[in-house]
Amino acid sequence: MSIYGKTASNAIAVMSYVAAAAPQRVGSALIAKSRDISPAFTAKLMTQLASAGYLSGQPGPGGGYTLAMDADQIRLIDIVMLFEQVDTSSRCPFGPEWCGNQAPCPLHESIVRLTEHNRQFLEQTRLSFFQKNQRFE
Repeated sequence: MSIYGKTASNAIAVMSYVAAAAPQRVGSALIAKSRDISPAFTAKLMTQLASAGYLSGQPGPGGGYTLAMDADQIRLIDIVMLFEQVDTSSRCPFGPEWCGNQAPCPLHESIVRLTEHNRQFLEQTRLSFFQKNQRFE
């Protein structure tokens, strides 16, 4: 169970590639191929990430994208929040009539712990992790 969806996941995939490739510039087509994301969608994500100040782009030959700030300044939660509302409330698998009405459902505490663990992971993990653990071919 995750607190973010596919768009945020793809944005993290894009940013992790750029972070691992730093300081060299990389193009959206290369990232799309490497991360198995459509080229058009990758370009759109990169434009949004650049508009938010996380990427710096340079057009033309020898151009591409690089991080606009130090990788240690960008947390995964920062990327996720650009694309999705981070909802920490738990949705009860037994339906809305159970949790919040009298006693919590049998899974309530486990779901709360998992959600909190996911949020802490996103808040504590920075893009610099991908620079230390890169696997390029």
